[in-house]
Amino acid sequence: MGLLTIGTFAKASRLSPKALRLYDELGLLTPARVDPVSGYRLYAPEQLDRARLVAWLRRLGMPLARIQHVCTLESAAAAQEIRAFWARVEADTVARRDLASFLIDHLSWKDPTMSPTTKPLGIRYAALSDPGLVRESNQDTAYAGSRLLAVADGYGSAGAPAGAAAVDALKRLEADSIPAGELLNALEDAVEQAKRAVNGVAGPGSPEEAGTTLTAMLWTGSQLALVHIGDSRVHLLRDGELFQITHDHTMVQSMVDEGRLTPEEAASHPQRALLVRALGRGADDTHDMRLHDARQEDRYLICSDGLSTVVRTAEIRRVLSEISEPAQAVRELIALANGSGGPDNVSCVVADVVELQQ
Repeated sequence: MGLLTIGTFAKASRLSPKALRLYDELGLLTPARVDPVSGYRLYAPEQLDRARLVAWLRRLGMPLARIQHVCTLESAAAAQEIRAFWARVEADTVARRDLASFLIDHLSWKDPTMSPTTKPLGIRYAALSDPGLVRESNQDTAYAGSRLLAVADGYGSAGAPAGAAAVDALKRLEADSIPAGELLNALEDAVEQAKRAVNGVAGPGSPEEAGTTLTAMLWTGSQLALVHIGDSRVHLLRDGELFQITHDHTMVQSMVDEGRLTPEEAASHPQRALLVRALGRGADDTHDMRLHDARQEDRYLICSDGLSTVVRTAEIRRVLSEISEPAQAVRELIALANGSGGPDNVSCVVADVVELQQ
């Protein structure tokens, strides 16, 4: 078979002539020959496989620069690159879905406390932070108040003040009276203040590294609004079942999402603590945000990775299920972490949703 005209090649590859001309200019899909007189582009039949791959990847929404890279790879490596790209798309979609859910719930939600037959709910809580058995200092901050629950895990030479600054920036949410329609904006403003506070710890242009994770929940009366960035975690114990309701922003979790690691491999990976999102100068500070409808007898745990990396989930569930008092529960969880070697600072906040006494 001889060379194909651009029209024939476009039809066979399902790429428009306009797209083929663009890909030629970008060096992504160069014609086999260009007629020196007419300027018509002519393509070889063996170029169809690459053209069809380009068409499929464009349908996936992959950027042209990344397509160009994929086209240089062997089949197995190209498949891995596509898998990684799609995992990123799905993660971004989940983030947008969570924000959409937040907005839908926020706009359509009716406060059950307005009903005369509904019993008002509140929270009882405890927070505790411990340096562990190996670290010389404690860079964690744990806080629990009547409306705000928070854990920050600082890193770098100024990690401790960075974490404390982030939590302090959120504490104003406890004192502020936030109208229902302003909840989302209030949370966003508080996170922005936390970012500025963390960046201000070391000062502009300072070589000192300062950053922190931040995971916090704001009690709104019968809902908990969650803000999360980093690898501290929130677990919900409901009807005897324990659910992790946050997603770690770490390199190894990204590799698990992309199919490059199994969860078992991630648990022992040497870079399991490497963050891909955090509050700090130069860090990706994109945060997750969502609302959770609270039920009486729900129990929430916010913990730093000093607990989750050394204590099995089954043990965490046992403590949360068997120990009724939040203060005793946080002490027991930290004792378990230290009993497993206490290699890191460990912080826990436990909060129970309870009926308020009238």
